[in-house]
Amino acid sequence: MRSISDTITRLKKLRGLTPSPLPENNRLADLGLFGPNPGALEAKVYVPKGLRPRSALVVVLHGCTQTALSYDHGSGWSQLAAEYGFAVLFPQQTRANNPNGCFNWFVPADIQADQGEAASIVQMIETVAARHDIDRTRIYVTGLSAGGAMANVMLATHPDLFAGGAIIAGLAYGTAATVPEAFDRMRGHGLPAAPALQSLLQNASSHSGPWPTISVWHGTKDATVVAANALSIIEQWRGVHGVAARPDTVDSVDGHTRQLWKTSDGQDVIENFIIAGMGHGTPLDPSSGYGRTAPYMLDAGISSTVHIARSWGLIASFEKRTDVELDVPIQSGSNPPPSPASPPPQTLGIQKTIEDALRAAGLMK
Repeated sequence: MRSISDTITRLKKLRGLTPSPLPENNRLADLGLFGPNPGALEAKVYVPKGLRPRSALVVVLHGCTQTALSYDHGSGWSQLAAEYGFAVLFPQQTRANNPNGCFNWFVPADIQADQGEAASIVQMIETVAARHDIDRTRIYVTGLSAGGAMANVMLATHPDLFAGGAIIAGLAYGTAATVPEAFDRMRGHGLPAAPALQSLLQNASSHSGPWPTISVWHGTKDATVVAANALSIIEQWRGVHGVAARPDTVDSVDGHTRQLWKTSDGQDVIENFIIAGMGHGTPLDPSSGYGRTAPYMLDAGISSTVHIARSWGLIASFEKRTDVELDVPIQSGSNPPPSPASPPPQTLGIQKTIEDALRAAGLMK
């Protein structure tokens, strides 16, 4: 275990980092009241104008020193949501909770199903789902670093709520309970073995149904949260999905290695993107049109945002939907007026036919 002096040094270094600058282009609106909020978090939301009933919802958790707005600007999630017609929820940490703006993924009182920050995030989700008629089978969560670890908290404690999750430079659930332990795990020290990791996940809830799919992203040169943590996340989730230690397939996507685990009936349940040469951050490809480089938002020649959305069936691989207005934030609780930019019903019918066929073929969800 790290010494107290080492922990203090690391905390000072983290607090000395400059917060990500706020972009001018802001699609996000305040969610407003969403429940008792035991974790004392804030919440931002983007709901495209003309959002159809039974649309999907993506929950996005920023990293340390970031905000909902800066992470959205870097990752491009709200732009993708605007173009393809789904809602995005951005929980936001406060400095009163954590001086570095990190979600408290290692604090026992914040990572239980009905307590603290985890409970607040569930209340946000329930509020957005009720206000905007979200499809309860199409709720997903992703996050970076502490946000990635918190995404894993949500997946572990509420597996019935999420269809899938994407953990970027994150950590396995329940592996730390103090600040020194958190830094140890980030550096790869004291990581539990597979049986202990799987037990932590199984004991986090009483879930007995289907488990969320898991997408793991990590840079090979990440010196902040070392890549051994990606392997721990995979080990943690292998048990509930009943897959072997070795991946079923290994291929290359945009020049980076992707490992894939499948169930016995051929369903993709765990994927691991190994981002060669990348440090600590979210992998982006600005040439894709989504996201911009910034601290911890890194040009790796691959857009994690696009690939994650595609794996969740939120976007098709061959078309860009433009049937919702762009860049128009809606205050939650309001009823969006019809979009004058929407295509005629015949066009929408064709798109629905295509999407229904893709879903029937297992290519969209």
